[in-house]
Amino acid sequence: MVQRHKRFPPRNLHAPSHPFSSVSPSLYTLHRILRSRKFPRVYSVAASVGVFVFFQGKMSFSGAGSLTTLDGLDLLCSNGNWRNYPQRRSLASYANSFAGSLLSARGVKGGRVKCSIRGAVSASEGNENAQKLKYVHADEDSSHVMKFNISDFEICNYVSVGLAGRSDEVIYEATVKDPISTLYNSRVVLRQLASPQAKRRGRRAIEVLKRLARRQLLYHSYAMQVHGYLSPSGNSDDDSFTLVHGYHGSYSLRHWLQLSNWFPILEVTLALDEECVRRVGDDRVGGPAISRKLRLIRILMRDLLIGVNYLHSHGLAHTELRLENLHISPVDRHIKVGILGNASDFHDNSPNNSTVEGNAERRQMMIAFDMRCVGFIMAQMVLQELIEPSIFMKFKLFLNKGNDPSCLREFLLPILSTNSASGNAGLQMLDRNWGAGWNLLSQLLATKSLERISCLDALRHPFLCGPRWRVEPSVDMIKWGLGSTAVRITEEYIYGLHQRNRLAYFIELIEMLNPHTETEDWLELLPGRWRLLYSTGRHIGLTLRQPLPQVLMGNVILTIDRSPDSKDVLSFTSNIEFSVMISPQWPHNKTGIPGKLQCCSSVRLAAGSRHYLQENSEESSWRFSTSQESTALKLSNRKWRGTPIEELPSSLPVAKLACGEVDVTMNLDSPSLQEVNVAGKVLKEVRTQIPPEMFDLSKFVCGTYLDSRMLVLRGVNGSALLLTRSNRVYTQRNV
Repeated sequence: MVQRHKRFPPRNLHAPSHPFSSVSPSLYTLHRILRSRKFPRVYSVAASVGVFVFFQGKMSFSGAGSLTTLDGLDLLCSNGNWRNYPQRRSLASYANSFAGSLLSARGVKGGRVKCSIRGAVSASEGNENAQKLKYVHADEDSSHVMKFNISDFEICNYVSVGLAGRSDEVIYEATVKDPISTLYNSRVVLRQLASPQAKRRGRRAIEVLKRLARRQLLYHSYAMQVHGYLSPSGNSDDDSFTLVHGYHGSYSLRHWLQLSNWFPILEVTLALDEECVRRVGDDRVGGPAISRKLRLIRILMRDLLIGVNYLHSHGLAHTELRLENLHISPVDRHIKVGILGNASDFHDNSPNNSTVEGNAERRQMMIAFDMRCVGFIMAQMVLQELIEPSIFMKFKLFLNKGNDPSCLREFLLPILSTNSASGNAGLQMLDRNWGAGWNLLSQLLATKSLERISCLDALRHPFLCGPRWRVEPSVDMIKWGLGSTAVRITEEYIYGLHQRNRLAYFIELIEMLNPHTETEDWLELLPGRWRLLYSTGRHIGLTLRQPLPQVLMGNVILTIDRSPDSKDVLSFTSNIEFSVMISPQWPHNKTGIPGKLQCCSSVRLAAGSRHYLQENSEESSWRFSTSQESTALKLSNRKWRGTPIEELPSSLPVAKLACGEVDVTMNLDSPSLQEVNVAGKVLKEVRTQIPPEMFDLSKFVCGTYLDSRMLVLRGVNGSALLLTRSNRVYTQRNV
């Protein structure tokens, strides 16, 4: 039995002197129905909290106890402890259920039910401390959305920098001073919204609160908790809407990252311990600075992805994921994804998009947009240079032009600062685990929305999983790791025997994992700019030689374009940049007279295959066996476990290249080098240092591997050329 309130005991509804019985028999019948067996719980709840039922609006009666029209039903609660009553959510729903049943039983159509709750009132009518009646509409869940008065707050005389809003918002920090409120002495934020768009965002935040409040734990952990709104002051000049939401620190994530010493301060603020690092699959605290930063990035990224996935699982897209809208709470050490004022529903209820296919496409596009925003946030967290607006605009422009995000490393490498003695921290974090960070970033920022990774798949990605979580690498991840490791070895520019052997093994492995074996795929992906990284042929440089003139090689770019005459014919152009140093002594800055060698040819593409022959001779068979055994040993290693290759194939499909005539031109910017004898010596030195296939394009035989990032071409002598797609515009400064 529900305990009755001592100050306001319910009146005896059964007494014959009840005022409703003297007003109308229909009202008295209503109370008789309340106490009947059909609605016992409604009656007990109503009696325990002191509910008085009134009918307002037009009512007409046709006979005793017969109600034909009912415009509204108000429930006024006189209990001062209504907010603390455990069944406060059920009363409005039961009242609506009762009223709906009553209307349908009486044959009333189009009836409207309105349930409103009154705040605390004094025991006597003349009490000066009596509060005004507060009404909350039935479609507002009063257990989660609270209505405040300005007198409930003590406004602070300052505002934290991390709470900066838009131009149509005014921000206040305040402390709740209402003793009967559950937020007593809590710091909150008052966000005054002036424009119609801002008011729409505020009301939308309350709608989302009522929708997500069923799972309060996740909502409070990953969203900036919205408490309610400020009741209007009654001033006709002030028509703004003030939202009341939680306070989660002075800084947004952008302000944290803009601090020069953000990492140690944020590490102390979050109080990272063994319990925190276990959430990302780690089992240690401390260590080198790069490992600690990577651990912190994993914690923040996993929190962000869990919060975004929480919204997506409830049919909502955030649509406004930015560093300014993210806050880190020092209390529960979670990232808050904002007040969700711009959250959009996946399902469009408009008549034009009511089909299942339209809603599915809308859902996919919204999720893809959120994941792209998560990619931008990850890039700015890891690469501190992108916090600078001008550099971030170049970063976005690169993606908006349609460039493949798998080439981001090639694009960002000259932009990233390398002033630190230990190198760029962000570059080192993304390069770890065979370039897993670049792989995750490319999937978050994929050009096509269908190719973007989901929140759940991102949480399983190797970059966000610590060493204790063993993630079985997929074939795509193995190919990515092979290519990334090969690129890092070539950047060292120290080609020892062990390095050359590793590069040869890596190239053989990725050739066996070639994802594109059809000629149509090569014709689609091959056009573009490719920068030469490495050749398995001979390497001759200037280290042990002193030729005259001395030539310092720059970038070697292979540009492939489609031919307008035939769809299976491509145009190959090899651009070789170099500098000629005339003096016998090298200048300190290694500057010289710039030059450029260009070779052009048309190439026809056809399907072909590459065979591994063993029966030619004992020597060739021995070489083949050694290569096969080494490759098999590499595949059996734990690092490459999970590949679909059970045994090495005897042949592989390739793209056969048939080159036509080759045109060669060379430009030298100095008249002293344009003499025939001097130009011949320069050309000879250039040909000595570059692979012969880049000078004579007819020596290209086939293409053995191609994806959006890497390309492997084989020459007539069996040497392999490893190239990476480059979207940078090279100038002579890059030489």
